[in-house]
Amino acid sequence: MKNYTITVNGNVYDVVVEEGASTGAAPAAKAAPKAAPKAAPKAAPKAAGGAGSIKVEAGAAGKVFKIEASVGQSVKKGDPVVVVEAMKMEIPVVAPEDGTVASIDVAVGDAVEAGAVLATLN
Repeated sequence: MKNYTITVNGNVYDVVVEEGASTGAAPAAKAAPKAAPKAAPKAAPKAAGGAGSIKVEAGAAGKVFKIEASVGQSVKKGDPVVVVEAMKMEIPVVAPEDGTVASIDVAVGDAVEAGAVLATLN
């Protein structure tokens, strides 16, 4: 028997694989759900005053690759705020209008869905 830990869609499973009999039978696998590891604290700071009124949303599902702006930074329309990696491409998520970054709501490595709020501006 061999033990493996496998993560599928964010769910962690402990898997025990038994070797098949000498008759050529396929090995049997048993999977038991395991508690998902606790998420690491977000490295990106949030503004103490709360979120801003202008949302910066992901255009595609992926992972946060890089955070380009910081809370309190002034940005112009089109400036990159966060970079999302999807299908091995780096996709900049830009400010929809001029403003000041009020919050960064993700950290590098976070998985995000299309339309998720990544940051807010005032």
